[in-house]
Amino acid sequence: MIRYPLILAASLIASLSLSATCVQAASIPGNITAAVADSNRPDTDKQRDANRKPADTLMFLGVKPGEKIGEIIPGGGYFTRIFSKAVGPKGHVYALVPERPANAPADMPDLAARVKAIAADANYSNVSVVVAPLASLAATEPVDLVFTAQNYHDLHNFPVDVVAFNKAIFDSLKPGGLYVVLDHSAEAGSGLRDTNTLHRIDADVVKKEVTAAGFEFVGSSDVLANKSDTRTGKVFDPAIRGKTDQFILKFRKPKKK
Repeated sequence: MIRYPLILAASLIASLSLSATCVQAASIPGNITAAVADSNRPDTDKQRDANRKPADTLMFLGVKPGEKIGEIIPGGGYFTRIFSKAVGPKGHVYALVPERPANAPADMPDLAARVKAIAADANYSNVSVVVAPLASLAATEPVDLVFTAQNYHDLHNFPVDVVAFNKAIFDSLKPGGLYVVLDHSAEAGSGLRDTNTLHRIDADVVKKEVTAAGFEFVGSSDVLANKSDTRTGKVFDPAIRGKTDQFILKFRKPKKK
């Protein structure tokens, strides 16, 4: 006699869980869903989606059709392609790449080559590449969003004025525009200790530096958090690579009064 109420309860729980899943899926805007599902994305990028969670990340960023985005040091263009489709033909993506230093080693890769190939692809015709000194990287027009993923810690490994860098980003945004930093988490309180050795940074340091440039801190997302990461290993270690504990911080340029 007892098993029927239990079965009923189990069915109800399953139904509620399914409903919650459907609501969560339905909450992802169509432009973001379509961007992640883009058939032109390389399989190597798609295989990274489970760890990088692009749909959830873009939802936190609030990317909308028609927006203009500046992406700092886009690497292989993982987010570049997704941004391109998410903002659509009326929007634009500026891939912002630091120019090659005069004293760069001969084997230093061409950081702009891969995103230049994306910009040359007719499927991503709303992408353009800007190559400029790191301290003054900016789009050719005011943008709605500046985004950088897994790069901010390296600002402290290069000979660049971080204060000037963040101020240049502030100036490149429209009033009310967003600056979003995604990076590998270092141990709380570690400051800049691990930027070069482990390629991690303390999120509190990022908050302090970015708000010092005039930004307002809006909030953070734990969508890429991983509590099993001790934050003490190098991010390139095969044991943790691609699965590090990461933070996403969102800042806003105040609107003009």
